[in-house]
Order: sequence, then C-alpha cells, then structure tokens
Amino acid sequence: MQRTDTVKRTIAEVVAERRTQMSPGGMFVEAFGRDGFDTAVDYDVTITDSLTSSRRKPRYPSRNMLKVVDLSREPQEFYWHESPPRPGDPTVDGADLRREAANHFHRSPIPELLTTRAWVQVPDELWHDPVGFAQFIDYRLVVRLATAENHTILRGEGGLLNMPQLGRLTDPAPFASTILAACNEVEQMGSTADGLIINPADYYRLLGEGHLLRDVEDNGVFIVRTRLVDPGTAIVGDFGHGAVLFDAGRSTIRFAEPPPGTFAEPGRALCAEIWERVVVNLPTCFFVVTL
Repeated sequence: MQRTDTVKRTIAEVVAERRTQMSPGGMFVEAFGRDGFDTAVDYDVTITDSLTSSRRKPRYPSRNMLKVVDLSREPQEFYWHESPPRPGDPTVDGADLRREAANHFHRSPIPELLTTRAWVQVPDELWHDPVGFAQFIDYRLVVRLATAENHTILRGEGGLLNMPQLGRLTDPAPFASTILAACNEVEQMGSTADGLIINPADYYRLLGEGHLLRDVEDNGVFIVRTRLVDPGTAIVGDFGHGAVLFDAGRSTIRFAEPPPGTFAEPGRALCAEIWERVVVNLPTCFFVVTL
C-alpha cells in the first residue's frame, strides 16, 4: 500500500510539472478539448511573462524594464516613495552635493490594479488543429496582450507618461542629446539611468545618425522600442531601483463576445486579461525627454 501511494504521488507530481511547463496556448487547447466554446482558463501566472520569440533580433516589452512584484506570492499593502523638496523646506546638510538628501519620504497604499485586456479573432476552424491553435494563442493573443500591457504601463491611467511627478527635459545643456542630459541628471540624484523607452522611428533615426544609441547601450542602458511612446519623446530613468510593476500574478483566457468595433467582421473571439499597475518610488530619477 505504501509503495502504491508513493507511485500515485509521483504520477501527480509529474502531471503537475507537465502543467507548469505547458504554454498558455497548450493549457487552453487542453481545456478546449473538454469544454469547447465555453472554455475559460485561469492561470496562476501573468502570461505575458511567458512571451518567447525565435527572432534573432528581440524587441523587449516595457515590463522587462521594471522590477515586478507578484502580489499573489509577495503580498503587501503599502509601498514607499519619495518626493522632491518643497518651497520653504529647511536646509538639509549636504543637499548641495547630494540632492536626494532633501527628498521627503512617504508610505502609500498600493493603488488598485488595472485590467489589461486583449482580443483576437480565431480563424475559422483553427480550433480543429491543436498545435496550430496553441501557437496562435501563444504567438498572437499573448503578443497582443503584451502590446496592451505596454499601453497600461506607458499611456494608461497611472502610466508613466501620465505621471506629472516625473521630470520633463527639453534642453540638452552641455550634452549633445537630451538622452545624455537626462542620464546625467539621474546620476546627479544618486541613481543610475539604466533604461530608455523610445519610439522605433527615433531609435532608427538616431541609429543612422551616429553612435549615440550604441554608446548608450554599451554603457549598460537597456533600450525598449515601442510605438506607444510618441515620436520625438523618450523616457529615461532608474527603472531597476526607482519603479515597480505590481502584478496580480494571475491571468485569464476565455471565449467571449467582443465590444462593438473590435473586429472588421464577425467571428469567434478570445479575450485575455491580466491585472497590474506601475508605481514610481523615485520620481526625481525619471525624465520624459524631448529628442
């Protein structure tokens, strides 16, 4: 009896391991075999983390720039952040050399997480091909969800571009570029500019004009290219220490009726959802720059 129980436990462990290794599409297709068009799968991970690519030249999403806190595994209620000095503040010793010494310290509740949602229309009869259907979910729906996630992080309610506390920089000062000027400003605040988010149009324009972007990357700055930052604008900052993406650590994929205007024609639709929100701990170490 004891040996049989051991075998059962071993089989259960193998099944559990297989499920953790299965892609989001593979898990959905397995459930579709049972539930058909009523299929709705809940995942205990954020599925944009599963995004892989066979491209020789990868293009990273904005989430890869940020420190992610999975609230399902690291529950917390509050986060810390700082704000710059206010007019009339008393003099702080050493703040002439260490600007951050004059900052104010705060504790705030983690704001309500936002829903990030993406839709795809499944090509007719594709669901009869398990491999093709799973690939469509993994490489189309999840990619669409990553694009929607970029919108949440950058342009959505509470996105980086809508945070008034981030600095704005238009003057390159003694530097040839506002990107370099912003990197300097971040270091003058005692941090390090480790990330740059830029529109592809500006990325390739600057790439063709000289060595700036190569120098920036060689200096350890992680570059994300996304059309969700307007041309002529970029975000520079200390993403590693100065910002956090709070993540629910769960996802859903389901068949659903899309809102009017979602697609050009009727058809079966899949919806994917995740829940997350970005906060900035060190707003004095981030700049929205004009190129």
